[in-house]
Amino acid sequence: MSIRKSFMAAVAALFLTTTAAKAGEMASADIVDTAVSAGQFNTLVAAVKAAGLVETLKGDGPFTVFAPTDEAFAKLPAGTVESLLKPENKEQLVSILTYHVVPGKVMSSDVTAKRTRATTVQGGELVIDGVSGVFVNSTAQVIAADIEASNGVIHVVEEVILPQ
Repeated sequence: MSIRKSFMAAVAALFLTTTAAKAGEMASADIVDTAVSAGQFNTLVAAVKAAGLVETLKGDGPFTVFAPTDEAFAKLPAGTVESLLKPENKEQLVSILTYHVVPGKVMSSDVTAKRTRATTVQGGELVIDGVSGVFVNSTAQVIAADIEASNGVIHVVEEVILPQ
């Protein structure tokens, strides 16, 4: 089953307008708690729970997560998310979610004006193009970057990225 699309511009505005003090608070939370606090990653958090990945993403890391918002998941064909959340589809869900995670902490400054590749936790490869904005696999634009967590960093993307 195909999954395509991602995150919303409101998340970019939310994170880009966060004060320095609030950013410091966010950095003290892990990736999962940061996503929960944002309020725009409810579908992603539900998927992480269904896939059994909460403890992993609360682990030491560091991790870089290309995180789709609720709006991104809503753009998927009707019934896709519900189907993926079923226990019998856990393996496919884990594959999709871990394709959004890169071991290590990759900040936007690491990819600015560059084209690079990164191996995901899933084992696949992402192509990150930071030449004109930042795009992952040519289609998923990073709309908010460098949201720091205690165990890594979150970059908000505007679509769900599918393993190739």
